[in-house]
Amino acid sequence: MKISKKIYIFTSVLVVLVVSIIIGRLMLNNFVQSKMNQQNPTEILPYKVTKDYFFEKVDTFGTAIANQSFSIRIKKADLINSVEFDKILFVKKGDLIANLKNERVIAPFEGRLGIREITPGILGGEDSFIVTLDDIKIIKIDIKIPESFLGLIKKDLKVEATTEAFKETFKGLLETVSARVDPTTRSILVQAKINNSELKIIPGMLINVGVILKEKNSLSIPEESVVQQGDKFKVYKIIDNKTVELVEVKVGSRNFGKVEILNGLNQDELIVREGISKVRNKGQIKVIN
Repeated sequence: MKISKKIYIFTSVLVVLVVSIIIGRLMLNNFVQSKMNQQNPTEILPYKVTKDYFFEKVDTFGTAIANQSFSIRIKKADLINSVEFDKILFVKKGDLIANLKNERVIAPFEGRLGIREITPGILGGEDSFIVTLDDIKIIKIDIKIPESFLGLIKKDLKVEATTEAFKETFKGLLETVSARVDPTTRSILVQAKINNSELKIIPGMLINVGVILKEKNSLSIPEESVVQQGDKFKVYKIIDNKTVELVEVKVGSRNFGKVEILNGLNQDELIVREGISKVRNKGQIKVIN
């Protein structure tokens, strides 16, 4: 029993000694770091907390559809004269498309003309062709949105459309929202209308569509200013342009390199934007504009 007691006392003393050494080294490091900061403050670039535009987006795709379409089958034997269908041609409402033996084909609206040959052997395809007229200044796109977004989807939401053919974004709005959810795909059908005033998009193209949800203006800081520690997010707030304080913040959406701040900072407060890896909590800093 006496030996066991001696071992216990020795072990306890050893543990206390090790812990004391560790704490002492930490205190010494903090003291040395504090002195160094006072003598050589860390240079940082500041950022003023401001409000910025944030949103959420649901991405999907669809096929481009003309805003209006008109087609007529013409027998070659009935054709007296017509416009030159083999060229890209735009006509106005009321323009003559073709003069036939028994009628005149007039454009019912402004749009782009084209022809489509009928497959030989089908309803006299060798002797006929189909004239098409498409109004493509506005393009319609039927898209499907998962039912989980049903509470957020409504008419007139902003829409952004892109294609593989053009490196630009086309703007539009949601025009209609279906009154039913498809039980097979668990999605809701909506139709978007895209501005195509330059007539770049043509019917049949595959269109990538982003529907903009939850638009808001919120407090914003750059992503590089955020320090993640476990499941917590923190930033270095500048105090009197002399020191920094590591404060916890609650973050929200992220858009274009900016992070939404829901709690923990106020508008116009200054935080560290660049130099985070060099600063320490309560450390001395030098603000570089």
